Amino acid sequence: MTDRTPWGLLLLVVVLLAVLCGLSLVAGKVWIPWDAWFSHDLRWAIIAELRLPRTILAVFVGASLAMCGAAFQGYTRNPMADPGILGVSSSASFGAVLTLYMGMGASSVWLLATGGMLGALIGTTLLILMSGATSSVLTFLLAGLFLNTIASSLTALALNLAPTPWAVNEIVNWLLGSLADRSFDEVTFALPFMVIGMGILLFTGRTLDALTLGESTARSMGVHVNRARLLIVLGVGLAVGASVAVTGSIGFVGLFTPHMVRPFVGSRPSATLIPSALVGAVIVLAADIAVRVFPSTVELKLGVAMAILGGPFFLARLMNVRRTVA
Repeated sequence: MTDRTPWGLLLLVVVLLAVLCGLSLVAGKVWIPWDAWFSHDLRWAIIAELRLPRTILAVFVGASLAMCGAAFQGYTRNPMADPGILGVSSSASFGAVLTLYMGMGASSVWLLATGGMLGALIGTTLLILMSGATSSVLTFLLAGLFLNTIASSLTALALNLAPTPWAVNEIVNWLLGSLADRSFDEVTFALPFMVIGMGILLFTGRTLDALTLGESTARSMGVHVNRARLLIVLGVGLAVGASVAVTGSIGFVGLFTPHMVRPFVGSRPSATLIPSALVGAVIVLAADIAVRVFPSTVELKLGVAMAILGGPFFLARLMNVRRTVA
């Protein structure tokens, strides 16, 4: 394992991402030939109005979730940590579900996305308040687990008490996670928050490296641990909140992507942030293309596809930990 940046490998990932972006614009139930790009073919509207915003969201959602996973694993020094453990994803889901429950989310993209984003920000604030200003990583994790449990329970309660079967159907479809039928309205809303959130996380890279030596050692090195935690929570809250607000729940990306890049970039958390973002973008975009071309009458939900991919990985990690302990 090395801590040197494998620029050649990163360039390969960038090229792969560019190829997938091009494929994403033409692939689907209706395949659009390349000559349609340079003519007055009416199918160009499918690219411009449906597939281009979907591609942009897939890239940035994958990058956001993966970078948040890398940052969170670096901060907690727990290789099984995931942004969902913070409770931010569940809080965002509850905020969006609440708008659907009240019959407002279906009528306006902005209301649904705003509900999800407000849920994420409120969840982030509660996480900071519950964990305390001088708490340990363990207390921070426990606070996140508690918030995750409460938000998930409230989401289930809203689903249980939904006033109409139509509301139940909307909530379930949204919770499954998808990029279908997304427009530039969602891109305009979510993209700034995701970019700002990832920028904040990049700013914490050296602090995350210091925290690998332990909080006491990091403090002795002059690291402001409390400020670093605030920045990490804020960055994760913005990036994950914006992602969940426009796509629904898409799990496992933040869990397994950092593990995929560590054998190539090393164990330093700062070295995994950008590579994780690039690989996460590739994974989500590739999965979104796969669900579009999957031969079925109904498009497979992206959140379901990611769960199918992530489940075996989680089991493999569990078996590896068991062998290590034994």
